[in-house]
Amino acid sequence: MRSVLFAVLVGLIGAALLHIVIVLTLPQFTGRDAYTRVLGLLEMDSFFPLTMEPGPTGLDNNDPFLRTAVCSFSVAEGPARFLARGAVPFWSLSIFDSGSNEVFSMNDQTAVNGNLDLVVATPIQLVELRKSPPEALAQTIMIEMKDEEGYAVLRALAPLDSFEEQVRSFLTESRCEPFQR
Repeated sequence: MRSVLFAVLVGLIGAALLHIVIVLTLPQFTGRDAYTRVLGLLEMDSFFPLTMEPGPTGLDNNDPFLRTAVCSFSVAEGPARFLARGAVPFWSLSIFDSGSNEVFSMNDQTAVNGNLDLVVATPIQLVELRKSPPEALAQTIMIEMKDEEGYAVLRALAPLDSFEEQVRSFLTESRCEPFQR
């Protein structure tokens, strides 16, 4: 009786683990994961604002108060820099690797002077930048990303219609570009 109970218990645990693995790996096999969708926007190294209606990749901005822009980038040839300035009620930035794992996130409360100034680089590139940091990076947050490709999601809050133009301008003028020394 014990061996039957043990076999049933092992079978249930194995089935549960198998289901978890399948659910977590399914997006990578279907080609419909977030990274693949962002790459489908064909807007490498620039923020692409999402609309309320799903675009060709299925990405949309379905929150009535948050406006969203995405940017795919690569640090294979050099660091990437993210810049945004403007007076909006709230903004946040999240950096994801090509596996859609969050690498870093910040918002206007954790930024220097409320402005976005961030450099993403590989560990070797960061060592080089820190050896002789350019004056332009004095107020810049530098983060390390082991993966060479990723994407960023920039969100800004528009709690009232009167903030709409201000928020759209903030997202449109924000920059996601290769870092130039």
